[in-house]
Amino acid sequence: MHKNNLPPLPALPENKTVESSLALYQQRVEQVMAKALAAQPLTDPELLAAMQYSLLSGGKRIRPFLVYAVGQMLGAEPLDLDAPAAAIECLHTYSLIHDDLPAMDDDDLRRGRPTCHKAFNEATAILAGDALQALAFELLSNHPYQQVAYPKRLQMVQQLAKQSGYSGMCGGQAIDLAHTNKQMTVEALEAMHQLKTGALIECAVQMAWLASPATASAELAALVRYARALGLAFQVQDDILDIEGDTATLGKPQGSDQQANKATYPSLLGLPAAKAKAQQLFAEANDALSVLPYDTQPLSAFAHYVIARSF
Repeated sequence: MHKNNLPPLPALPENKTVESSLALYQQRVEQVMAKALAAQPLTDPELLAAMQYSLLSGGKRIRPFLVYAVGQMLGAEPLDLDAPAAAIECLHTYSLIHDDLPAMDDDDLRRGRPTCHKAFNEATAILAGDALQALAFELLSNHPYQQVAYPKRLQMVQQLAKQSGYSGMCGGQAIDLAHTNKQMTVEALEAMHQLKTGALIECAVQMAWLASPATASAELAALVRYARALGLAFQVQDDILDIEGDTATLGKPQGSDQQANKATYPSLLGLPAAKAKAQQLFAEANDALSVLPYDTQPLSAFAHYVIARSF
């Protein structure tokens, strides 16, 4: 048993399904996040409850999956992956809390439950998001790493800040809001989603690489290409599910993008072409993996999972 009372990360043999591997990583990162929240001083019980409500409410945990799966593939110390995995999920959850607010997407349902501002109130939701963002950087900077030198620790902080801020996720969300009820080209839509969705997915593989002993820049470049294709594929499938999914399965309102008159891949390309786009991106992700001298089967299987999922 390790110092943080978590079991060793499981190996990922070829016969293990993506779903079972994802479940194991979900359990681990949720233990890390729950422990981090439990260690917070009780300054305001309602704010802490709102943070717990949003962070520990389930979710796909695809960004922590990528940190763990890529990091293991590259030979990282398992304990060194806990901080970036938990940090990126804290950052992602903060973005969801704020995206759901009336000033942005004005959604009432998230992960099958009332959104944070509905379960609590708008002010508490804003503060919960702010606090989770701060917690992400606290986790990255305070973690007792086993094999990650200080320069790489600083690089992880820098990557998360860059990919979540103006030149990443926040910038993409601003573009999305600015183009509601407006015409948009496919090229502009792709550029927006590279920031809004893709930036944190790219950040996940970059932090995994930084937490590992890997040094070959060509390997990092291949992983970034994989992440970029994966991030767009995830968004294309989200757009498809907004049409073909149902609210109970999705855990959020089906058809919300259509109702908000947002540009999506199906609205610009048509549904058949959007599905073909997802398959093309899956092929691009696999092509990026093909140059890596590792067992990339789990990452390839995960890319297929992303475009085949129903939620």
